[in-house]
Parts: sequence; C-alpha cells; structure tokens
Amino acid sequence: MEKTRKVLVVDDEEIVRVSHMRSLAGQDCTVEAVRGGDQAVENMQKEAADVVLMDLRMPGMDGMSALKTIKQKWPDTEVVIITGYPSVYTAREAAKLGAFDYLVKPVDPDRVVAVANAAMAQRLAPPEGKTEAQIKDPQKGWAKYLG
Repeated sequence: MEKTRKVLVVDDEEIVRVSHMRSLAGQDCTVEAVRGGDQAVENMQKEAADVVLMDLRMPGMDGMSALKTIKQKWPDTEVVIITGYPSVYTAREAAKLGAFDYLVKPVDPDRVVAVANAAMAQRLAPPEGKTEAQIKDPQKGWAKYLG
C-alpha cells in the first residue's frame, strides 16, 4: 500500500490554518494543522510530514525553533516559512537552518499550492544512486511534479 503524502500546517491563527488546508484540498495528500511549534514537533513524532508550512511568530515554541528541531530530527522534511513579519535576518536564518522557502503574508492560495508542490517534488527527488523510476509513482499526485 502506497504511503499518503503529508503536509503539516503550523500557524497560531485558525483562519490561516483553514485557508491553507482549503488551498491544499485535492492535492493528493493529507493535510493536518496545529497551532504552534510544540504541537508541530509532537505531530511529527507520531508521523513525520513530507512538507511543513510554518508561521514564524507563535506563542510557545516559535517557528525558527521548530524549524531547527524538525530539520535536526527529520532532515528530509521540507519546511516552508510563512511570516507576516519578514526581515533579512529571519530569511537568512531560515535558509541557514534548511528552510525550503520563505514567504511573506498575505500569501495567495495559488502560491501556497505552488510552493507546497515544489517542496514535495524536492522531498520526492531521487536520492543519489537511484533513478526517478525506482522511487516515483507514475500514477498521479505529487510524482507529476518530478518529471
């Protein structure tokens, strides 16, 4: 049985979580949402996500701390930072910690889908020594973004 791809949305604002979940509906993946960095790490411990869309400013564990923890424990997970408070410092820090992308709120729903697709394609890219045919699903879903 094929593993369903998982996207985790992390934001303390319910309207943002719901918006991202709606944008990603029908993208051949499961989408889960949590309120903060602590919950994101707990969720990842149960089942690691392929892609995480995460806010920076949240109560408790902030997005930068959660990014660092996720990339240390699950280095193959792609993390996209989405913030309403952009700065050159946080963009550089996110890149240094391994974020896939850094987006500024408000984010168009089509942009959320495009970046999630690109992150998933990166996540599914063949490891060195393997061909795409050995790992990608030719049927449907995220595999279409690899070819």
